[in-house]
Amino acid sequence: MKAIILAAGVGRRLGKDGQNQPKCLLKFNGKSLLERHLNNLRDYQIDEVVIAVGYQAEKIQDEIKALGAENWVSTIYNPDYTKGSTISLWTVRQHLIVGDDILLMDADVLCDRRIIKRLVKTNIPNSFLLDRDFEPGDEPVKLCVRDNYLVEFRKQVAPGFAYDFVGESVGFFRFGSSVAHRLATRTQKYVADGLDNEPYEEAIRDLLLETPETFGYEDITGLPWLEIDFPQDIQRAQNEILPQIELAENV
Repeated sequence: MKAIILAAGVGRRLGKDGQNQPKCLLKFNGKSLLERHLNNLRDYQIDEVVIAVGYQAEKIQDEIKALGAENWVSTIYNPDYTKGSTISLWTVRQHLIVGDDILLMDADVLCDRRIIKRLVKTNIPNSFLLDRDFEPGDEPVKLCVRDNYLVEFRKQVAPGFAYDFVGESVGFFRFGSSVAHRLATRTQKYVADGLDNEPYEEAIRDLLLETPETFGYEDITGLPWLEIDFPQDIQRAQNEILPQIELAENV
């Protein structure tokens, strides 16, 4: 199984903390988000890690070297990293079509290692991660479930849209080889159609709505995690999420 981590973007919404370095290099208790991801992926025997880089890519490469992970982790440079994340996914398309099962991950997430375990160990070949405990608003990417099928995946859910319950997507996914190949094809179409400023989630959403029976989800409600987008997220990660993660690791 191969992991693809998207880490090319500029963390503008983080202010100076996002301008000084890529978000994946933010440190919590002395460990960068990237180091934490790599430790977790190594623990669960992921064969290879590919990172889409862009903004200050050399700093990510320096971190990989400092961690002694060069023989296991490679990077692919996205020169258009100021555009939408669809471009980053398109940049790594060759790794989506080689026939491997794929873990696709946002880099800017601080999470409990058990969340990665859920994706690695799941018996759902094409799996989202869903957290029912989230604050409603425009920022969370929402997963809507009806009759135990995922029926929507977007920040904005149409008024009156029918669903049984809704959760937030963690930003980590598992795809079998055939769906990974479909995702590469769909991402290529987005770029060809000039939709390269779209978030990569839109391409995944297309596949979900075409064949909802192909996808499932793991409910990770109760496991600590946080996407780091705003300055207040850094404080919450440090003061709330990290202590929960460390408590679980020490049990």
